[in-house]
Amino acid sequence: MRGNLGTYRFLLTMGFLWIGLYFTRRDLSVGALAVSWQALKEMLIVLPPIFILLGLFDVWVPKGKVVRFMGKGSGLRGVLLSFLAGALIAGPLYGAFPVAAIFLKKHVSLPKVFIFLGAWSTMKIPMFLVEGQSLGWRFAITRLCLNIPGILLIAYFLTLIVKPEEERWIRQQADDLTLG
Repeated sequence: MRGNLGTYRFLLTMGFLWIGLYFTRRDLSVGALAVSWQALKEMLIVLPPIFILLGLFDVWVPKGKVVRFMGKGSGLRGVLLSFLAGALIAGPLYGAFPVAAIFLKKHVSLPKVFIFLGAWSTMKIPMFLVEGQSLGWRFAITRLCLNIPGILLIAYFLTLIVKPEEERWIRQQADDLTLG
């Protein structure tokens, strides 16, 4: 029983904080609840299609193909595919983590998962187009060109920091996930 409570510790803490806020600053608590409700509705709209597509990807795409294209020996092709996957797949950042978990289950190399997450968070094509229209194409292209080496450096340094036993633990967590 105690282990189950630990799983929900953050949710319970936030619930108690909200209740305390309700009795001290009712206006803030109602606003916080409205924002939370809106975020929950957005997640319930976005996540089911992502999970359906991930389930299909998990079943239809053999692990050997993914390893060949994005595994340890995939080289520049794997890096480019990681960038493309991150830039082309639509959705908020929290949608990237289930995709990263499936990539880990399919034995995508850790640096390529880091590149994918970096590209998802900063290189969205719709975001690039909006930036170009509203802030100017020079700004949008400059930001995009700066993001690429930045993502590569971050992925490289993260790979240096993550110890082999930590990588095994991360992959085990991904293997233990069931997304459908």
